[in-house]
Amino acid sequence: MENIRVEGKNVQDAVMNAALQTGIPSSELEYKVIDEGNKGFLGLFNVKPAVIEVIQKESLLDITNDYLNELFEAMGVETQCDIQFDEENNKMDINLSGDNMGILIGKRGQTLDSLQYLISLFVNKNSENYIKVQLDTENYRERRKKTLENLARNIAYKVKRTRRSISLEPMNPYERRIIHSALQNDRYVCTKSEGEDPYRKVVIMLKR
Repeated sequence: MENIRVEGKNVQDAVMNAALQTGIPSSELEYKVIDEGNKGFLGLFNVKPAVIEVIQKESLLDITNDYLNELFEAMGVETQCDIQFDEENNKMDINLSGDNMGILIGKRGQTLDSLQYLISLFVNKNSENYIKVQLDTENYRERRKKTLENLARNIAYKVKRTRRSISLEPMNPYERRIIHSALQNDRYVCTKSEGEDPYRKVVIMLKR
């Protein structure tokens, strides 16, 4: 919305008038005082109204969408961004679609994770509350989850058969949690994480 100037008996009255004029709650308006006005003599002579200049605050959804457009334009990747923002639960789901989304996924999702980290930094820099951001494309997160769950079960079977512990490749915290969760109810094996990020990995072993 373009800047507008609104008058009132005083600044507070001008803000209320602006809210009525624009249909936007006063809490969502930004303004600067142009003239504080003057009550005049006995409220009758030389009365001067207060004047404010009002602009609508951009929502987190709007500025995030602008940021994504600039980010992917700089990367030279044409993509459509669908943003679902659950304000009540402080969660933002972003789904990307377009051609060549494999470029944004990268090897084992590393590029997607890096983009998610960057976007999360931007979103939380512009939010009073911490927002959990999840970035996805072509249902990669769910497909990766199923792949890791199958991997966990296959490795668990091998551990039971050979009675030897097996260390998996280094994974990020999200993927390690998938492995731990997939085997948490297994009667014969257990899991633990060892090492330091970014080389921290899950070890699958027999229960004692």
